[in-house]
Amino acid sequence: MHRYFFFLLFIIACDSKGLYESETLIIKQVSDHAYQHISYLQTDDYGKVACNGMIVIDQNEAIIFDTPAENEVSSELIEWVEKTLDSKVVAIVPTHFHGDCLGGLTAFHERQIPSIAHHRTIQLLDSIAVIPWQGFDDFINLTVGQQEVIVDFVGEGHTPDNVVAYFPSEQIMFGGCLIKSMKAGRGYLGDANLEEWSGTVEKIKSKYPDTKTVIPGHGDAGGTELLDKTIEMFSSKSP
Repeated sequence: MHRYFFFLLFIIACDSKGLYESETLIIKQVSDHAYQHISYLQTDDYGKVACNGMIVIDQNEAIIFDTPAENEVSSELIEWVEKTLDSKVVAIVPTHFHGDCLGGLTAFHERQIPSIAHHRTIQLLDSIAVIPWQGFDDFINLTVGQQEVIVDFVGEGHTPDNVVAYFPSEQIMFGGCLIKSMKAGRGYLGDANLEEWSGTVEKIKSKYPDTKTVIPGHGDAGGTELLDKTIEMFSSKSP
């Protein structure tokens, strides 16, 4: 009886797709080849904020989108990918210039993991900040194993440089802080373009109509209703 009970607990835990959890890092499986990583940023205005990123793997290679805010947690994430997924991290892609996207970039550079960001991101970083190694304009197609991931700058919104990542084979989009979760408020707007935000997300929705799963920068993942929520939130008709 006891063995059966613990077996049921094991099955329930597996169904939740939560693969790893520590005080500083959570990793959830989103699909066969995609994972959501969650770490924390301590802020003055909002307290301790959970921050999302994405991992895409194929054939023992991995690309990570957004670093945790701290180098120690970035190291924890890299080691988990290497040991648990048996995959080499071949690139890190910060989706905009804020600390919840690249605060832990040094840990990647120390391991000689290439960093790739939009040229706007590189230009917006202070000269004393850790700078991504490679820049791109508009969009870039990355390869992980035999899978393609598209990184695309469609327009301004949360910041002047925010990009999204789209994984076509599994119809998953990492929207970063450009996309809001269903329970989110407007959040930090200090670098935002409020006039363009809604239109940018409308363009993204039109450009990637096959999207099924959306991971926002903060909060729970969902479907394209997150795009609709963000469009409505920053529409000129919104109060």
